[in-house]
Amino acid sequence: MAILEVKDLKKSFGKTEVLKGIDFSLEKGEVLSIIGSSGSGKTTLLRCLNFLEFADGGTIAVGGKTIYDGSLKKEMKEKEIKENRLHFGMVFQSFNLFPQYSVLENVMLAPKLLKIAPTEEIKENALSLIERVGLSDKLDFYPCQLSGGQQQRVAIARALALSPDILCFDEPTSALDPELTGEVLKVIRSLKSSDRTMIVVTHEMDFAKSVSDKVIFMADGVIEEAGTPEEVFLNPKSEKTLSFLRKAEEI
Repeated sequence: MAILEVKDLKKSFGKTEVLKGIDFSLEKGEVLSIIGSSGSGKTTLLRCLNFLEFADGGTIAVGGKTIYDGSLKKEMKEKEIKENRLHFGMVFQSFNLFPQYSVLENVMLAPKLLKIAPTEEIKENALSLIERVGLSDKLDFYPCQLSGGQQQRVAIARALALSPDILCFDEPTSALDPELTGEVLKVIRSLKSSDRTMIVVTHEMDFAKSVSDKVIFMADGVIEEAGTPEEVFLNPKSEKTLSFLRKAEEI
C-alpha cells in the first residue's frame, strides 16, 4: 500500500489554473524530487499537501486513508486540519524559524504545544535531532546568530520533531549561497532511509539525480514527465523536459 496517493489534484487562484489534475503515489521510504520552472505549480502542490492551501478538487490519501476530498466541498474543522498536517513535515525555503526562540526552543516548540510526550522526552528527542543536523554546539543560539545554512538545518530538525509520515522540502537551498547549499543537501541526503518518505522541490539537478527514487517534471500545472532519475534525466520523452534540462545545464 502506498503511503501517499494524490489523485486529480486541482487548484486555481481566481481564473488562473495552477494545478490541473495532479496524480502520483509514493511508497514508504521513497524520495521524490519535483523539478520544473518557476510558476509550474510545484510549491502550490506542496502547500496543498500540507493544508496551507486547499485544493479545489481531487483527493489526498495517507496510508490508505483519505484525508482530503475536494469533491465534498465541506468546511474542515480546525482540529481536523491540524491532525492532517501532522502527516507532513514542511521545510520552507525561507527557514521560518521563530526569532525569539533559541535553536533548542524552536525544535521543541511544536511537540510541547501539542503535548505529544513529557517535556523531558521531547527535549531528549530535540537534542538528538539537533545533533543529527550537526548543531549541538548551537543549542542556545538564536536564528539571528546563525548562518542561512545553519538556520535551514534547524528547520529540518524542527520538521522531524513531530515524526511526520512524509517530509516535504520546498526549494530548501534557494536562499543559500553554494557553500551553504552543500551542507544542507548533505543533511537531506543523510536522512534517506527505508523508514523516511520525502518530497523535495528542488532546482539542484545533480542532487535530484543522486538522491531520488522518483522524479516528477512539472510544467504549466501538469506532470509533464515522471519516472526514475535515469528515465527523466537521461532519456526524457517530452520536448518540454528536454528543453528544461538543457537550460538547467547552462545555468
